[in-house]
Amino acid sequence: MPSRLVRLLPSHPATRALIYSTLAGSSGRALFITMSVVFFTRSVGLSASEVGVGLTIAAVCGLFAGVPAGHLADRMGPRNTLVVFATLRAVGPLGYLLVHEFAGFVAVASTLALLDAASGAAHGALVAGAIPAQERVRTRAILRSVTNVGWAIGAIGAGLALHADTRAGYTTLLLVCVAFFLLSALLDLRVPAVAAAAKRNDGPTFVVLRDRPYLALTVLNAVLCVHYGMLNVAVPLWVVQRTSAPAWVVGGLGLLNAVSVIFLQVRASRGAGEATGAAAAQRVAGFLLAGACVLYALAAGKPMWVAVGILFIASAVHVLGELRQAAGSWGISFDLAPSHAQGQYQGLYSTGFALANVIAPAVLATVVIGWGWPGWALFGFLFAASGMAVPVATRWAQRTREPELATALG
Repeated sequence: MPSRLVRLLPSHPATRALIYSTLAGSSGRALFITMSVVFFTRSVGLSASEVGVGLTIAAVCGLFAGVPAGHLADRMGPRNTLVVFATLRAVGPLGYLLVHEFAGFVAVASTLALLDAASGAAHGALVAGAIPAQERVRTRAILRSVTNVGWAIGAIGAGLALHADTRAGYTTLLLVCVAFFLLSALLDLRVPAVAAAAKRNDGPTFVVLRDRPYLALTVLNAVLCVHYGMLNVAVPLWVVQRTSAPAWVVGGLGLLNAVSVIFLQVRASRGAGEATGAAAAQRVAGFLLAGACVLYALAAGKPMWVAVGILFIASAVHVLGELRQAAGSWGISFDLAPSHAQGQYQGLYSTGFALANVIAPAVLATVVIGWGWPGWALFGFLFAASGMAVPVATRWAQRTREPELATALG
């Protein structure tokens, strides 16, 4: 059976290596995230508010690492840069074993957030350099499916430590997380090395910050990425506070999302390998996400089983939008980035995603739960408008990729 599964994997050696690395890394991340909040409060001794504030500060710190780390990956070569950052990130969680107060917690969490962002930028540059252009989006789709498999593995393992609820159990699980992270970094070495991009003496160092069309596309994608916070924050609160559906529905909706990503992400990435098709995918995603907002709002005030049915239909529409949004984001980020600066371009694009994750939870909880259906209507409009704007911004970006303007950009 294992040999048959291996034969199903893509034949490209870089893709295979990235799959193994992603599975190890996502399993470790799921282990850590699933148990971390309980560990911080019950073992480290922090209050829930201190954990929330500390993680928010750390997330904001992480926003500043993507572009510089991506630039370093361009200059030093993405594989070795990724391995260095990933190794530092792997051992970083051990710092939590030495934390006993809020300031130390913030310091460790912020350092890890910076290393997370740096690793993400280098990873994007590695995919761009090691995978043929026509296969990059499909490869990212495969890796996202594998990531969800790893999350399932890690979440199951974390349940064991949470059940034990002892300092020794948490420490053991933290060491297991570190082992997974180190294995992931080691597996990255199996990806063929990618040469560093030739250094250009003309133009600014951080050329991406002057690329206005790409900046616009990063902002539009960030708006669309708010839907991740919608799934993790707004929908669970909406289900338990504004509908008659039972609380178990939240778990069912999450399971539907995870399974859909595992089995449908690769198929949903078709046609998004170049910028024009990717922009069309994001436009469709905007309308699907808007439709999901309308459906979620309709679940309020309905009898229990009617509400449950509407919520599952809304979640199905939501995940279809998510699949197309993700595929479109990869096609745009790769296809419109110059080959000599893929690292910093991937770093900026991922910063938009991270910014959405910082802002979305508080905004969604306030607007959707506080306002009710007008809040859903507002976000539905934002998703649809952003999706429609992506093809316009993409054509603008494509015009600037004409030879003379591409040279001016660096």
